[in-house]
Amino acid sequence: MTTGDGSLKPGWARVAFGDVVRLSRERAPDPEAAGFTRYVGLEHIDPGDLTIRRWGNVAEGTTFTNVFRPGQVLFGKRRAYLRKVAVPDFSGVCSGDIYVFESKDDRHLLPDLLPFICQTDAFFEHAVGTSAGSLSPRTNWQALTTYKFALPPLAEQRRQVDVLLAVDGSTEAFRTLVEALRRVESSTFDDLVARSRSRNVPLGELLIESPRNGCSAVEASHPTGHWVLTLDALTRSGYQPGRIKQVQPTAAMQASALKPGDLLISRSNTRELVGLAGTFDEGRRDVSWPDTMMRLRLDDSILRTRFLEIFLRSTGGRHQIQSFAAGTSASMKKINGNSLRRLVVPVPEPEVQDTITERTDRLWRARESIHGRLSSVARYRSILLQSSPQL
Repeated sequence: MTTGDGSLKPGWARVAFGDVVRLSRERAPDPEAAGFTRYVGLEHIDPGDLTIRRWGNVAEGTTFTNVFRPGQVLFGKRRAYLRKVAVPDFSGVCSGDIYVFESKDDRHLLPDLLPFICQTDAFFEHAVGTSAGSLSPRTNWQALTTYKFALPPLAEQRRQVDVLLAVDGSTEAFRTLVEALRRVESSTFDDLVARSRSRNVPLGELLIESPRNGCSAVEASHPTGHWVLTLDALTRSGYQPGRIKQVQPTAAMQASALKPGDLLISRSNTRELVGLAGTFDEGRRDVSWPDTMMRLRLDDSILRTRFLEIFLRSTGGRHQIQSFAAGTSASMKKINGNSLRRLVVPVPEPEVQDTITERTDRLWRARESIHGRLSSVARYRSILLQSSPQL
């Protein structure tokens, strides 16, 4: 914080990132022999979430050698605009595209404050602005050391950390509740289907056309009148509107814009996220889907689109999808149209599908209400983070 004349308040200091932060250079050439069991790649870090919720198994093979310890800060240096920052509560090894930061001296910079500094808009803007490379830009440590900010005294640092951690505690509580409601929704659907008189049918027999992959496109820096969904348009809660990017349209894309009611499924993602489904429900005809998704069109008189979407999120649907998801990478998996056509779907009578969907959707709406509160807390956290005096 500065005073009216541009000077700092008493006890504050303007510092460079490299003055108070150290880049850890600990390595483990043979992680398994060194006793590490988990590794973390960029795909395991969720933007805006400091908690690491998934990881890879070192025993299954990894080329990563950068060591991290509990409480250190992991920062994604590749494509810094993705805003990937996390604080592990376990030891492991991580990708070379991840920097491991720690406070040089906790008498000057509290370690608990460091991840919040790394999450500010100003720090990300500096990281992005110092990145080099066209396809996969990366920032570098020397460039990050020059980032300057006003550092308050320890008492003020502790106050800010306490407030931000309290907000994160509320966020985690809402997140836990959303996940619990998701499990209840899935188990309720499974139970209702089990008690219905349904026949099991391969999905391929219920489609009016083969699953269709989307198109790859080059992102445009100027208006083109055509858009493509981003991968995060499909979530565990279904389709999320507005998650699009403007692109240079191709002939194939212009001839295959999405229509309301089209069901989409992710065909390439992590094992936990591959196969997520959602129904496009926006009233526009200038949006296509990317090559990381497939479009499904059904005979709605036999299988309701919404019923299938819920099934794909259910325990039984997820189990099938993950069983045929393939890929040489331990983290990234793919599904294809042929395997999807073999997916076995329970098909009750249409009116029974409608009843099951209605009952399940009540739980979905309750979950979305809680999710809305989670989003509000996340927005408040963002405002708080950017308005903290030193940040």
